[in-house]
This record gives sequence, structure tokens and C-alpha cells, in this order.
Amino acid sequence: MTSMSKLKFGLPKGSLQESTLQLLSKAGFNFSVSSRSYFPSVDDEELEGMLIRAQEIPRYVEDGVFDAGLTGYDWIIENGVDVISVCDLVYSKQSMRKVKWVLAVHENSPVKSVKDLEGKRIATEVVGITKAYLKKHGVSAAVEFSWGATEVKTPDLVDAIVEVTETGSSLRANKLRIVDVVLESNTKLIANKASWTDPWKREKIENMAMLLQGAINAGSRVGLKMNLKKADLEKILTLIPALRKPTISQLSDSEWVAIETILEEKVVRAIIPQLKRAGAEGIIEYPLNKVIY
Repeated sequence: MTSMSKLKFGLPKGSLQESTLQLLSKAGFNFSVSSRSYFPSVDDEELEGMLIRAQEIPRYVEDGVFDAGLTGYDWIIENGVDVISVCDLVYSKQSMRKVKWVLAVHENSPVKSVKDLEGKRIATEVVGITKAYLKKHGVSAAVEFSWGATEVKTPDLVDAIVEVTETGSSLRANKLRIVDVVLESNTKLIANKASWTDPWKREKIENMAMLLQGAINAGSRVGLKMNLKKADLEKILTLIPALRKPTISQLSDSEWVAIETILEEKVVRAIIPQLKRAGAEGIIEYPLNKVIY
């Protein structure tokens, strides 16, 4: 690498921005965003980031404006771009799960399936995805681009919408009923094809992928340590749903061992009292930043 080499990286601005910056921070890349700038500073001199709408990132990665970037699978499909899909990163605005683009109608609509939309009007931000979905089902309908507030357009302006949802709460609040799932999507790390052939850039992108996946793997998990008598070992091992086999270490007292393991945070509250009653002592729970398989 020369002293001037930098990886140009596209960061999603808007709804995914906060969760993306938090994930990058857990992965070890700390971006600092000022309210007026699209060019955040970062504590890695090999990186140069720019904030831009996720919808536009695939096109700029394909064109080589960015070497790599984070965007949704939905926007890769919608833009019809030719890029390298490096890895899946399943996180979204509110949770660590996929989002869905759904076909929805007003709760009083007679529409029961996509077939009922023959000759009707649909509003959406993903016109290409929606047209491909209708074609697959042999339905001819007018699809118009929606600039936003899509949920309020049915039934007065259009017969149906195709809208993204994470929990379905916004759709329910607007008295909408889901007819079908059009596409499931999640965030992806993508790379420009020419950048991928550059050894330094490829290694940098692959390193980022490993650390980002490690941060996601750690998201819902914690580490757990404890000391126990060897005589209680078998009994305590049956209580621990380990990610892998737990690490068992001999303590200075030959009758005692230490156990260290990783497990889902949500099970810890049930397990710790059981471990204590089974003879474990010095139980320590600690947060994780990254889990690399």
C-alpha cells in the first residue's frame, strides 16, 4: 500500500445511518458525522467515507465512485447493477432481522391476492421490483413511483402499495392489510468489480467484512465466566447452551476449574441462578464486541 491509498466507502444516509454507524463502531471503525457534512471523519487513515442514500449506493459502487459500500439487497435489485456481493449483514433500523417489501391494501379493500390487481394502480418506491413481481404473476397493473408517505395513498389515490416494513406496525397504524410478501431484503457489503481485483483493496474489504460480521454475531450474545468444583462440572455443563464447547481451565486449586463460554443474552437471566445453585461461584457476565467464527 502507498501512503496515499484509500478505500472509498459508501455509507447509507437516512433511516439506516444510526444503526450502521453503531455496527461499524463495534467492528472497530469509528466514524464521526457532523450535521452539515456528507464526509464523516474516521479513525482509519485507509478509509474515506461518504454518506449518501442507500438507494444510490449500488450505482456509485458499480461506476467505481466508491470501492465498496453498505446498501440493501432491495436497492441492488432495483438498480439492476453488476457488483460483487461480499457478505450479508442482517441488521435494520430497529432490529437485527430482515425487512420485507410487501403488497398491501386498505383493510376494507376487496383485494385478496395479486390477481385481483389486474388493471389497477399501485404506488411504490421500488418500481422495478414491483413490475417484475407483477410479471411473474401474470398481472398487468399501472405502477407509479412514490416520493414518500406511501402508506396514506390507498385507497384514495391508488388501489395498493408495495412498501417496506420491519415490524408491520406502521402498516397497521394506517389501516393497511398485507396481501403478499414481494421481496425480503437485508443490508449487504458490496464492492466494485475493478476494486475487487486490486489485492490491497480486496484485502481491506474482506477484513471489514470479517469484522462487521463479527460485530453482528456478537450483537445478542454475552460472555460468561465462572469457577466451580470439578465434582460439579458435569452437572453445570448440562445447564450451559454453549455456542461451541465451553473453555475449561484448571485453577491453582486442583479441585477447582474455570469455565468460559458465549451464549444468548436472553437466556442468561434464567441460567445464572441455576448455575449458582449448582455450585458455580464468581460468575461474571460481560458484553462482546465481536465474535469471529
